[in-house]
Amino acid sequence: MKRSISITAAAALAIPMLFMGVPAAVADDAASSSDYIVSTRSFPKVNTAKTDFFAEATSTDVEDDSNWGGLGSMDVPQTKSQTEKDAEKKAQEEEQACKDAEAAAAAEAAARLEREQAEAASRSQEREPIQQQEAAPAEQQQTAAAPEVPASKNGASIAAYAQKFIGAPYVAGGTTPAGWDCSGFVQYVFAQFGINLPRTSGAQAGVGVAVPSLAQAQPGDILANGMHAAIYIGNGMVINALNPAQGTQITDTSVFYGGYSIRRVL
Repeated sequence: MKRSISITAAAALAIPMLFMGVPAAVADDAASSSDYIVSTRSFPKVNTAKTDFFAEATSTDVEDDSNWGGLGSMDVPQTKSQTEKDAEKKAQEEEQACKDAEAAAAAEAAARLEREQAEAASRSQEREPIQQQEAAPAEQQQTAAAPEVPASKNGASIAAYAQKFIGAPYVAGGTTPAGWDCSGFVQYVFAQFGINLPRTSGAQAGVGVAVPSLAQAQPGDILANGMHAAIYIGNGMVINALNPAQGTQITDTSVFYGGYSIRRVL
């Protein structure tokens, strides 16, 4: 019991002594703070309200020859609708089919022409005089005469009518004065005289009666092969629909590539 009282008394005496050192430390800190250097600095006010609200709304001059770029072309490219694309594709397919048909017809017409020429030659030989005199001079022997082809009753009128369309436009697959191709032109002209012709040039190369040579051709005859068709107007000239650039024109027969058939529709 006595020991406990002694410990308590010692603790009570130690506490006041502990706090006795605190003022001294504070005093020392206060004394040392008097040696600090204090510096101050002022800054101008930066958020001053503007009094001239139109200071930035000023105009300026721009050099006339300055290149500031541009918007470029405002033309919007036109695109084809699906209907237009389908129509164009169909037209191309029809044109190709027409060309294929003309090529096939040309081959057939060439074979037919060859047969007809052979038959004409055979008839010519049959007409050749077979009577020969043993003592007669050679110059008195008769030679084979060229086969005669009946004249067309509308040939001259057809040739004259066809020439009214000089300058008419060329349109592939067309069959009217608004636009036609070579065989469409020939078909249209003959139709005005009540004569129905096939649509393609190859087929037209086999109509009517064959004319043996250009020397025997008459105005209104048809010159045709698998690639082209024209109407003969005389003097080695034809009228024909050539191409989109030239349209319907009068030319010589050099427009035909290779051989061609001369046909007369009576």
